[in-house]
Amino acid sequence: MITKTLIQALNPNLKQPDVTADKLQKAADQYGINTKLRVAHWLAQLTAESSLVPQEENLNYSAKRLCQVWPSRFPSMEAAQSCAMNPEALGNKVYGGRMGNTQPGDGYKYRGRGFIQLTGRNNYTHYGQKTGFDLVNNPDLLLQIGVSAQTAAAFWQDHNINVYADKNDIEGVTRAINGGLTGLQSRQAYFQKIMSLLS
Repeated sequence: MITKTLIQALNPNLKQPDVTADKLQKAADQYGINTKLRVAHWLAQLTAESSLVPQEENLNYSAKRLCQVWPSRFPSMEAAQSCAMNPEALGNKVYGGRMGNTQPGDGYKYRGRGFIQLTGRNNYTHYGQKTGFDLVNNPDLLLQIGVSAQTAAAFWQDHNINVYADKNDIEGVTRAINGGLTGLQSRQAYFQKIMSLLS
């Protein structure tokens, strides 16, 4: 169902669309993403989140932008200065002490990565165990297509997102992946495109 042609239509700039298609299909098969609706919703979300390229969270923010993105953590420009243009300090400040990040440096080490920006030691531990990859000791494995596909599909399964996909509830799917409705229009556009290509 997930073909090189489909992947190229979603991101014509991929260097190895055949490899991406193969890894995504294997992950989809393994985790029950096995109907046209499920595949279309899953790929729409992954494309909207990452353009089908495993990503690493960009934590390079100006002080002004930090105040806009995290106003409760950075209520003033002065408060933001220590983390401005300092990804490691920012990751440790905003993610440290939560999501299982208990050790110094965990916030940055377990920043968002992969197709869906898996974040936090708890998630790296859980999805590492579930998929068989040592994500805790090798977090950059999430930048590999196969590992990223497996963790994204495992996350989908764990959060019962097929329930929303089967009802064609794109808002429910988006909330489960994104936590809100950020980028809903692009997710809808990708979904429509994928459905037409899968016909």
